[in-house]
Amino acid sequence: MKVQFELNGHLVEATHAPGTTLMEYLRGEELYSVKHGCDHGECGACAVLVDSKSMNACLILMHTVSGRKIETLESFSTHEKLHPLQKSFLKEGAAQCGFCTPGMILSLEALDREGAEIDEAQVRDALNGNLCRCTGYVKPVKAALSTLKASRNAGGKS
Repeated sequence: MKVQFELNGHLVEATHAPGTTLMEYLRGEELYSVKHGCDHGECGACAVLVDSKSMNACLILMHTVSGRKIETLESFSTHEKLHPLQKSFLKEGAAQCGFCTPGMILSLEALDREGAEIDEAQVRDALNGNLCRCTGYVKPVKAALSTLKASRNAGGKS
């Protein structure tokens, strides 16, 4: 089967077997920010942005991404220039083992793109689908609030 979609800013035509998930495809393309976690959509380790909404790639079949815009964390930064949320996670010590960090950052970016005012309840709600066993969510919430509120105060996006 073939499908065309935008992946990290590039038009892609992918050939895949029936039943292939987006997570399987992305890992095959060496996009390692998309982690293989629970395979049931419960941990958020495989989170990607689909048309700017955070979704679990393990639950998305490849044939459904036709014409969609898919973003992974790889499209957000380079080794030389980090995304503001990545910088904040590092500054606050919010990235401990790092397994959940890509999914958290993508979930927070999706929240940021909604454009609403940001408060702690919204940040916690955005992170609700991201299982983290290291941080207790205190530092990721602090990192997100500092970055997203600063972005709003500056009149722009993060």
